Amino acid sequence: MIIIGLTGSIGMGKTTTARFFSEEGIAVNDADAVVHDLYKTDAVEPVGREFPGSVKNGAVDRQELSKQLAEQSDGFKRLEAIVHPLVRERERRFLDRQKQAGADIVVLDIPLLFESGRDDVMDTIVVVTSDPEIQRERVLARPAMTEEKFRLILSRQTPDREKRQKADFLVDTGNGMDPARTRVRAIIKSLRAGILSEKTDA
Repeated sequence: MIIIGLTGSIGMGKTTTARFFSEEGIAVNDADAVVHDLYKTDAVEPVGREFPGSVKNGAVDRQELSKQLAEQSDGFKRLEAIVHPLVRERERRFLDRQKQAGADIVVLDIPLLFESGRDDVMDTIVVVTSDPEIQRERVLARPAMTEEKFRLILSRQTPDREKRQKADFLVDTGNGMDPARTRVRAIIKSLRAGILSEKTDA
């Protein structure tokens, strides 16, 4: 079973690209979706203990948590120490299920793939990229997004140029989503043909 590590900076089109893989019958484990669920279940008690006032109505209040993280220099590190092990456990269960089901390819959609050191355990890495101006327009069009918040998010992410250098395959969404969908199909075809990287030194 080939494990694809799918990543890309905010606003690059990673979520849409993950959907393209899913539409081709490839199972996708979305780390963001897992975290959303954990904030209603397993992570509620430990996050509430570490960040007092961040739990409301039995779930982690993401807005309050974000506010506290912005005010505490070590906040992200403390949060990740709680959440990452829980995410990995969900990921392990996903991989076990897919292996038992006989899947030949799966996708682990991980926004902070390189930052968390997970790239080393992937069979191949797909990075979603786009023109920086397109990225900026997409992100600032999101509800409640500000320039300051955008800069904070980017400061925690590996720069796009570094991601591209580490990628086995690139999906550029800057030319529209139809070419990106075609690109995903080509990547799947390459993987099934035994080609795990387009790097010239691979």
